[in-house]
Amino acid sequence: MAENKTQVTGVSADDFIAAVEHPVRLHDALRLRTLMAELTGQEPEMWGPTIVGFGKVHYKYATGREGDTAAVGFSPRKASLSLYGLTNAPESAALLDRLGKHKTGAGCLYINKLADVEEAVLAELISIGYRYCTTVLHQP
Repeated sequence: MAENKTQVTGVSADDFIAAVEHPVRLHDALRLRTLMAELTGQEPEMWGPTIVGFGKVHYKYATGREGDTAAVGFSPRKASLSLYGLTNAPESAALLDRLGKHKTGAGCLYINKLADVEEAVLAELISIGYRYCTTVLHQP
């Protein structure tokens, strides 16, 4: 079975964030780094070249495929901020209705900039997403 492409790299997440060129993406990445660390109690790790992840969970599917992934995370991409692990919990749908301007797809939440969303609602999504991923989806 092939190894997962996205793995912890050992590269400094803070160095990655500091190198973000777009000023709004840099500001938003710094805020997300702080917010996710506070809400998860985890320090950031780089998963692959562009994903800043918080917490690590092991998954195993019925197909036999298994591996490790970040519980929650984000990537400051050119087109938008991609946030991972925030849309899986059953409570997420109601929160997304209150979040503000965003898109979803393939398990990701996309926002153009943090100013487009309600930070308190985003914080709830991070908290419940982390808790759901680490206790329900991927039980220790």
